[in-house]
Amino acid sequence: MSRSARRRSNPLPGRSARKRQSGFALLEALVSVLIFSFGLLGLIGLEARAINFSVNAEDRNRAALLANDIASSMWLSGTVTVNTTALAGWQAKVSDPTGAGLLSGTVAITAVTTNSADIKITWQSSTSKAGDPPSQLKTRVTLP
Repeated sequence: MSRSARRRSNPLPGRSARKRQSGFALLEALVSVLIFSFGLLGLIGLEARAINFSVNAEDRNRAALLANDIASSMWLSGTVTVNTTALAGWQAKVSDPTGAGLLSGTVAITAVTTNSADIKITWQSSTSKAGDPPSQLKTRVTLP
């Protein structure tokens, strides 16, 4: 009897196929766990980035509110020039992260013309890495 004839006349036809497939379910389970783990890692990474964006947005909002306060005081006084006492007060408020200020916050007010000035607030984001440039918000105030 030839070799191919012996294969065809196997008394237990499904037995060799079962031997080849033994452990296949375990392999499928391991692959599915691996794929699921990569998905979870991706979700954790997305959540970390969302928190980072949220903190940066909060800092930017805080800087915009501080710049708005400075612009409002300019409108009330009717001039874009700020005396040194008022500038020191704004500087203290901007640089106080425990209050309404920002981490390493600074404010610079530059007169552009007699009735307009630039307000520039810079700060170091709490989520930034060493060597990253500071964040900044710049706005121009023009009085009538």
